[in-house]
Amino acid sequence: MQKLVKGIHHFQDQIFSSKREMFERLHHGQQPDALFITCADSRINPNLITHTEPGELFILRNAGNIVPPHGAGTCGEAATIEYAVAVLGVRDIIVCGHSQCGAMHALLAPEKVADLPSVSGWLSHAEATRNILKENYAHLDDEAKANVAIQENVLVQLENLKTLPSVASALARGAINLHGWVYKIQTGEVFAFDPEKGQFTPILQEDEARPAYTNPRLNALQSI
Repeated sequence: MQKLVKGIHHFQDQIFSSKREMFERLHHGQQPDALFITCADSRINPNLITHTEPGELFILRNAGNIVPPHGAGTCGEAATIEYAVAVLGVRDIIVCGHSQCGAMHALLAPEKVADLPSVSGWLSHAEATRNILKENYAHLDDEAKANVAIQENVLVQLENLKTLPSVASALARGAINLHGWVYKIQTGEVFAFDPEKGQFTPILQEDEARPAYTNPRLNALQSI
């Protein structure tokens, strides 16, 4: 806790004072460029990865970067997404998974969270991911299977996104684009789903015009 308190003082004395004009502008409202949905894992820092400032990303975090589908019951995820799309008017929604995701390991080995009923219940929103792995990737070893689960889960959650009324409406009028990313902690690389190749491929400097997500399936196993 002492480290956090010291961090607050450093922010106030060094960071805030050097960016006072930006924070005064943010006081009057926000206009984020994108909704960034990612895992609650402490190793993931969306603003650091994307080199963005406060006010540029609307961030939604939970275990496993999961988006419960429409009809799954009232939840904060649906409300946050609806607000981002209908009120803030974000143009892009990114679902970003990451390497060594504990939620995906637990999804593949549910006995590990058998004594955590809330976690087990939450992971039920990724049941489609578990079924995809069971039916299509049973031959893989545990490490490769976890790697694929991370990628497949991003695609599953993008499909869940499409079931939300606010997202479906915005997609129908061409108001938003969906993107699937995977962040590799140990290398700093970010992979984006390429609908033309049906795979996650590294985001390169010239990839600003990469097509948005359209294809719900990987055509071939891509190790990242």
